Amino acid sequence: MSSRAHPRVVAVLGPTNTGKTHLAIERMLGHASGMIGFPLRLLARENYDRIVRLRGAAAVALVTGEEKIVPANPRYFVCTVESMPLDRMVDFLAIDEVQLAADAERGHIFTSRLLHARGRDETMLLGSDTMRPLVRRLVPEAEFVERPRFSTLSCIGERKVTRLPPRSAVVAFSVSDVFEIAELVRRQRGGTAVVLGALSPRARNAQVAMYQAGEVDYLVATDAIGMGLNMDVDHVAFARLAKFDGRGIRRLAAPEIGQIAGRAGRHMSDGTFGTTADAGALEPEVVEAVENHRFDPVVAAFWRNSRLDMRSLERLVASLEERAPAACLTRAREADDERVLAALRRLPDVVARARTPDGVRRLWEVCQVPDFRKTMSDGHTRLLAQIFRHLQGPAGRLPEDWVAGHLARLDRGDGDIDTLVARIAHVRTWTYVAHRAEWVTDAAHWQERARAIEDKLSDALHDRLTQRFVDRRAALLVKRLKGDGELLAAVTREGEVVVEGHHVGRIEGFRFRADALGADEARPLLAAARRVLPAEVSRRVRHCVADPDVAFALAPDATLLWQGVAVARLAPGGAMLSPAVQPFDSEFLSPPARDALRRRLAAWVDAHVDAVLGPLLRLRGLKLDGPGRGLAFQLVEAGGCLARAGAGPQVGALSADDRKTLTRAGVRFGTGWIYAAAMTRPAPVALRALLWSLAHEGRLPAPVPPPGRLGIDRDPLVAPGFYRAIGYPPVGARALRVDRLEALAAAARRLAQAGPFVATPALAGLADSRLADLPGMLADLGYRAVVEGETTTFVAASRRRPGRRERPARPALGPAFAALGALRKDRAG
Repeated sequence: MSSRAHPRVVAVLGPTNTGKTHLAIERMLGHASGMIGFPLRLLARENYDRIVRLRGAAAVALVTGEEKIVPANPRYFVCTVESMPLDRMVDFLAIDEVQLAADAERGHIFTSRLLHARGRDETMLLGSDTMRPLVRRLVPEAEFVERPRFSTLSCIGERKVTRLPPRSAVVAFSVSDVFEIAELVRRQRGGTAVVLGALSPRARNAQVAMYQAGEVDYLVATDAIGMGLNMDVDHVAFARLAKFDGRGIRRLAAPEIGQIAGRAGRHMSDGTFGTTADAGALEPEVVEAVENHRFDPVVAAFWRNSRLDMRSLERLVASLEERAPAACLTRAREADDERVLAALRRLPDVVARARTPDGVRRLWEVCQVPDFRKTMSDGHTRLLAQIFRHLQGPAGRLPEDWVAGHLARLDRGDGDIDTLVARIAHVRTWTYVAHRAEWVTDAAHWQERARAIEDKLSDALHDRLTQRFVDRRAALLVKRLKGDGELLAAVTREGEVVVEGHHVGRIEGFRFRADALGADEARPLLAAARRVLPAEVSRRVRHCVADPDVAFALAPDATLLWQGVAVARLAPGGAMLSPAVQPFDSEFLSPPARDALRRRLAAWVDAHVDAVLGPLLRLRGLKLDGPGRGLAFQLVEAGGCLARAGAGPQVGALSADDRKTLTRAGVRFGTGWIYAAAMTRPAPVALRALLWSLAHEGRLPAPVPPPGRLGIDRDPLVAPGFYRAIGYPPVGARALRVDRLEALAAAARRLAQAGPFVATPALAGLADSRLADLPGMLADLGYRAVVEGETTTFVAASRRRPGRRERPARPALGPAFAALGALRKDRAG
């Protein structure tokens, strides 16, 4: 194409999703040569790959601060705006997103390209329609082409994050907010991709690719998504409406909201935008402006002198501080490179090395090495000072071992997300340095080394982000449920429930226990599980009904276990020794299966009660006369321990033969209690404790005496009837096993027959109690304490006579030792 005498300048302006970039690339490829500048390295790389597919790698060059791919004779250059090689003339030149001329940080670079970058035949300026008045003023020869949006953009108001539709992007303006929202989305919806400005292009691409592939349906991002990232987003939700702009917190302007919201809807698909519940509603005038793409025009662009004087440091600074030449141009505030220059000018050795124009030019080039951490820390300034010293040294290049050492310290894939982001920022600085071929020996080697480390760290960062913010199991299930096919579910031999190859829960007995999932995920999981769990539960019921008694057990909390798993609970029945069985609720148990299970468990409970309490229960079948049968019935109903005072008529009417029959059956007739001797063993005690607590709504597990203990301290919150039912009648502050209580009563009687007696350690040992417990226990047994001086004696309350002086206490050691001998003999037995 022949060059024109007056090259054409075309401003293609309009909102997002108008095909401006597509048009510019088509126009460029229609020329013999061309160059296009993008605002982001990511966009440059994306469109470079696109043009390579159309024209081949030999025809296309990629030039960014951190990456240069320049074949021998390229026809087209794809660049970041800062890296456009403007000394190379091309037929066509385009600048994307020219509205960034109003950006306080980078605006002066876009303004410089707007004013000075031209193609021989055609120049195309791409951006928002808000730039029309400013472009007309700065580039009066420009023609204007208006591009309408392919799809509509409408506001749907506020929604909770957990209620956002699929294919939504949630936008916040701080890393902490992004991570907090991403955690919530992972818990409720299975996962989300995360896009931050601090991510390397490779990590960002991997996150976007995961979203684009449908592995997750949500994206949580900073405003990094607002600039040209092409994704299939249907809805954009603003989680915050204010941001920190480097100086302070300010509310988003309507054009900024429009730029980000414009990511929703691609090509002919309409999009929506709104806010999350925490952000509050957008003002009606902002909604109208965004929906109709009508914003206040940009009235001024940031400007900095691009024709710098390199004859001395003083002249360089003066040229940087030159005032803007027009009222619509605003002097840019101090940029990062100017701040670095000011810091380095305070170092005498740096100033000494910058005495010549070449030294000044080299220093200014070093000052433009970016700090990708965006902190402008002293560490970055010190690094640039050292780079300049090496470049101005005898070799004129950076020492290879020095560069290698810095890169080696960054070549580590361990650490959390923040650590990896910081390392990537460091290595990107070295990638930029390595692409200054005149600064290093064997530039290609160092470029490859830096790129390999960045790729390694980026892959590790992508993995960390995915591990933290994506539950692949839940995300896959949600994705599959959106399709027409059914989820495949199965149950393993171990009871694990698997849906589409992912563990989602397990069957415990006859109940399904789902893993911790959000409400939206639980519904599809249960829907898939319901297709296989009824058959599995029926199979288990059949096995349970057929299993022998050894497969069952009763837990202390009254739950029934089958093969070690709780499947039912005992409930109060018609009598204490006849509890009912209630299988646990399960939506997968059919009524016939539930009845079969209940009958089998009830049969085992009956057999278990009979095995443990058999000697007591068999008293009902003894051949006895009326009084004997009545006494046996009372004893069984009481659980094997009956106060003699409550059975006086039956005992008095008992025949000698019936008494012998009951004695042979293990019934013992004490002075205070009638009890079944076999029921004093630990197993019957524990079972009666459980059954009594169940029948009387006592606490479970019941406070069962430890095996072998003859006495325990009474719990004031436990009813006395509990202790009587388990064969440990209460006496004083203690509860004694009934046979030991009878032994204590007998020993006290023998001592009292000889007159007043004192409480001795031997007597306390007989009751498995402390000496201090004896007064209360003896009082309950009918003995009164008599205090004379420092001596306390006990007498039978019935022996007291008014005015009669009690006889002095006798040692009575013989009966006490006899009682102690009986205790030892009992324990030895």
